[in-house]
Amino acid sequence: MTRTLNARAILFDMDGTIVDSTAIVERTWGRFADAYGVSLSTILGDSHGIKAIDTIRKYGPEGIDAEAAVADLQAFEIGEIDGIVEIPGAAAFANSLQPHQVALVTSAPRELAILRLDLCLITVPGVIVAAEDVTHGKPHPEPYLNAARLLGVDPADCIVFEDAAAGIASGLAAGMRVVVVGELDDPVTDGLPRIPDYSAASIRQQAEGITVVLG
Repeated sequence: MTRTLNARAILFDMDGTIVDSTAIVERTWGRFADAYGVSLSTILGDSHGIKAIDTIRKYGPEGIDAEAAVADLQAFEIGEIDGIVEIPGAAAFANSLQPHQVALVTSAPRELAILRLDLCLITVPGVIVAAEDVTHGKPHPEPYLNAARLLGVDPADCIVFEDAAAGIASGLAAGMRVVVVGELDDPVTDGLPRIPDYSAASIRQQAEGITVVLG
């Protein structure tokens, strides 16, 4: 069943939404879990879509230098590029948008986000709200509200594409419509439109904005 949504801007999460970095994320947090004796499955089950420093503060041992641990994780991730691929159809879908119609809202650092978009041949948006740009990360609405403000678009005219519960909650709290990407099974997704990937999705440019077609 085809569904259409009208908007003025699209706000994308990155990992799991337009970029598949699952293998690298698991290797990165695996190093952290091994170093500090933390359960990897617990971290992976609770960290998706959330800033790394928030996860480290939650699960790291008492007294951990969270900023140093984040720097170590980021240095490792920057060097890990094998296995980074687009979510099917994401590049064509995202690249069909005009610069004033798109933003990236990610819990990853800016440098890593740009690297991963480049690897997937996804045009880097002029507006990026990354981990270092917010005081309160997802699920707080601040990241998505900042993106709408930078684009000069009312939150109600934005559509968020997200795959994680924290990100979906963030977009909804910001007063935006949300499209779920992938198979997340969580109460926060109830009633929301969903796509497995972007293979059957497209953008139609209109005089007053865009129409998102969800095949």
